[in-house]
Amino acid sequence: MKLLEPLRLGNRTAPNRIVFGAHETNLGRRRALSERHVAYYERRALGGAGVIVVEDASVHPSDWPYERAPLASACAPGWRTIVDACAAAARGEGVRPLVLAGLNHAGSQGSSAFSQLPMWAPSRVPDVATREVPQAMEPDEIAAVIAGFAEAARGALAAGCDGVDVNVGQFSLIRQFLSGLTNQRSDEWTGSDGGHDDGLRLRFAQRVLAAVRDAIGPDAVLAIRLSCDELAPWAGIVADVGALVAAALAETVDAITVVRGSIFSTGATRPDGHTEPGFNLGLVAQIREAVTAVRPGVAVVAQGSIVEWGQAEWALGGFDDPARADAVEMTRAQIADPDLGAKVAAGHADRVRPCLLCNQKCQVRDGRNPIVSCVGEPRSGHELDDPDPCAGVDIGVDIGEGTGRTAGAPRDVLVVGAGVAGLECARVAAARGHRVRLVERSSGLGGSVRTAAAGSGRSRLALIADWLEAECRRLGVTIETSSEIEPGLVERIAGDHAVVLCTGARPGLRPYAGTSPPSTGGAPARGSGGASSSGSSGVVVWSASDLLATERRSPTGTVRGLDAALPEGPVVVWDPVGGPVAVSIAELLASRGRQVTLVCPDFTVGTQLSLTGDLAPANTRLLQAGVALVKRSVLRSLGTTGVVVEERYTGLTTVIACAALVDCGTLLPDDALWRATGERHPRAGDAVAPRTIHEAILEGRRAALALDGPGA
Repeated sequence: MKLLEPLRLGNRTAPNRIVFGAHETNLGRRRALSERHVAYYERRALGGAGVIVVEDASVHPSDWPYERAPLASACAPGWRTIVDACAAAARGEGVRPLVLAGLNHAGSQGSSAFSQLPMWAPSRVPDVATREVPQAMEPDEIAAVIAGFAEAARGALAAGCDGVDVNVGQFSLIRQFLSGLTNQRSDEWTGSDGGHDDGLRLRFAQRVLAAVRDAIGPDAVLAIRLSCDELAPWAGIVADVGALVAAALAETVDAITVVRGSIFSTGATRPDGHTEPGFNLGLVAQIREAVTAVRPGVAVVAQGSIVEWGQAEWALGGFDDPARADAVEMTRAQIADPDLGAKVAAGHADRVRPCLLCNQKCQVRDGRNPIVSCVGEPRSGHELDDPDPCAGVDIGVDIGEGTGRTAGAPRDVLVVGAGVAGLECARVAAARGHRVRLVERSSGLGGSVRTAAAGSGRSRLALIADWLEAECRRLGVTIETSSEIEPGLVERIAGDHAVVLCTGARPGLRPYAGTSPPSTGGAPARGSGGASSSGSSGVVVWSASDLLATERRSPTGTVRGLDAALPEGPVVVWDPVGGPVAVSIAELLASRGRQVTLVCPDFTVGTQLSLTGDLAPANTRLLQAGVALVKRSVLRSLGTTGVVVEERYTGLTTVIACAALVDCGTLLPDDALWRATGERHPRAGDAVAPRTIHEAILEGRRAALALDGPGA
């Protein structure tokens, strides 16, 4: 298998071609690498990563892009401890992953909020996101940054790193010097060193890389992360120019990771599930051809939502296909499953926990300063806080902490509800030796996650339900579907069983006139798949979950359920939440030729999508699909031929004609069984409070661990 073959980088060798790339983690302590960083990278070394790139460190104090951004001058102790930990975690004959220190200066894409100093940049071009005008760098400041890269690289090598990875990609001052978007100088820094006087702005990049190479010597690894297409053809680097830049810089480096994006397209570097995995592979192949022509020994690393081992193998030339890359960056895939490499090597690739490409917990560069994690593997980033619930049982080898057994005697366990909270609870309990019975009242497993996966661009969500179901079956969980559990039965079973309630959510209140609240029958019961209308209104009302459930239930090859469920005519989608659900429904309806209006109370549609990088792309997709966006408005009532909305700040009301309304409002916990059984059995997930996949899986796992008793 190509993916598991050793990779030569300069004069050093990685045990395989799986790269854990540089990314923000917020694991730092002030501006230093912390013990959390050590545990985080050690876990990926234990799980079989071939190359680990530590989070980018700023090479000069003028750069402080986010609050916990590491500063290279404070990183030496952390680098050394990470290298030692990865070496100790390595498997087989002392072969450990190569550890590279990420180095960067964010330039005008940084922040002045923490340093209280102007940002440095090639020219006075305001950043697209912050609109802040940076300071155009003077010659002494340029020299200071070049020296900073060299000093940081020297420190990384002294700390035991195998080399450095210099960021010339997203959020990078070096890329800003390379690009006509941001470099509008008229001095020497618009040219290049050597025989490349072809309009390329190479000089700053070349000086930085030459200084770094001098600092680390010829035997250490010098890698770069290079944006080869800024997706701004009017002035930025396009693919053909990117190939020229890569070929020119290849003279100094050992590896080039090919990325895309710039100031106008920050989300394009690591998009969510709306973009197909492997989107960058055509660009990677073009760059590899250009680089190989001038220096065949340089490794070209593919990046671009590659989260499936099969696609990674194909990119490397496996399956008798031509090679497009020499290694593959699988960063989000290894956040989702730290044991990706070990499972593939052990012949259990089918059991790798999937990455959903949702960006909900692994993208952390925002004002909340969250710690990096994963919706499907909430222990990621919390390795020092949370025990490994299934250590030693996933692939038959010791791959983590703990024993993978219960702290006490095995118990009989009843889990009610087979959404992802119930599935994770059952999986972990079974893996720890308990005898588990999982009961679900609907005909399938996965609950609201499978329903949500029917929305436009969200199909990958179903993968986590598929994985959990497969693991439960492998571990011997007794699964019963289409089975309603009555309170009396729970009480009888509870005499000799531990009971965990994962009963999910129900529709929330509808605070607008013309429809009855759910408790009085005005809305369909959870899972009923029905619509409601009441009073004199002729508008059919669907909850988001019930409408998507019709799509999920429709048989292959027949009329799609959503089309059959809705009456003919325009549809209004009401979104008081600002999340992905309403956007996905509006897109889905528009793709079926429906006239759609999306109404929200905010200034921007889908405000919560800013946390995953999908805010601007989502609004672009909606407008391109012809969805009418009505913002700053509140749904007040249902009329006879449409809905009445009120502008929040003027009080003006408007009637929007429609035949159906899709309510994407908040949900409430379905806690009837919990209350009927005396509120004494533990709950998990939406049964406590409807939230995201992350909370459901985390709480399902914690409920399973609690079955072992205190100290589990």
